[in-house]
Amino acid sequence: MMDVTSHIGVLYVDLFIGDAQSLKDKRMVIKGLKDRIRNQFNVSIGELDGEDKWQTATLGVAMISNDRRYIDGILQNVLNFIERDHSVQISDHRLEFC
Repeated sequence: MMDVTSHIGVLYVDLFIGDAQSLKDKRMVIKGLKDRIRNQFNVSIGELDGEDKWQTATLGVAMISNDRRYIDGILQNVLNFIERDHSVQISDHRLEFC
């Protein structure tokens, strides 16, 4: 068995969706954002909290690699991507490594 050190990075992002007037509006915005992030960065992404609130959401973005700096760079790029998206505002975020 090979001895390989793996790192897992998880980016938590709390979002405010100001234009959402219903859960349906919110779901459309979040689904589109998740799809674009997944396609652009090849990461795992899901909504972790706020499913019943129509203007807030918490997304979790995860990635595994043997290079921690690579994960950090990709997840920083994901955060920058979200910041440039005008359909949401970031209210908080944190990055954790396992």
